[in-house]
Amino acid sequence: MSRTKADLLDDDRVPRHPDLREVTLQQVLEALVDPVRRSIVTRLRDVPGDVRCGSFDLPVSKSTATHHFRVLREAGLIRQYYVGTARMNALRRDEFDAAFPGLLDAVVAAERAAAGAGV
Repeated sequence: MSRTKADLLDDDRVPRHPDLREVTLQQVLEALVDPVRRSIVTRLRDVPGDVRCGSFDLPVSKSTATHHFRVLREAGLIRQYYVGTARMNALRRDEFDAAFPGLLDAVVAAERAAAGAGV
């Protein structure tokens, strides 16, 4: 019998994820003002699956990276869960687009334009 993704989840360690109806635009913009957090969101948007925290190549310490993931989770941008000992991250794309139409696309496009311009 093969195990499904749901079977592998450890519900006791899944952090709280806000209902996006409770998240304000101010909270989202504050989360996205940081370039490290924008790079995390951009990467999650570009990959087809969920990504382990440890697989991000971030220019910050592990504890600072943990803080950035928490800020994104609390702003409703990402969903986190465990598979074994790995904390996985997924962009809450559909939910987020329903709550804040077009914002995620605009932020990612601006991030790419800035990176292309060497800013």
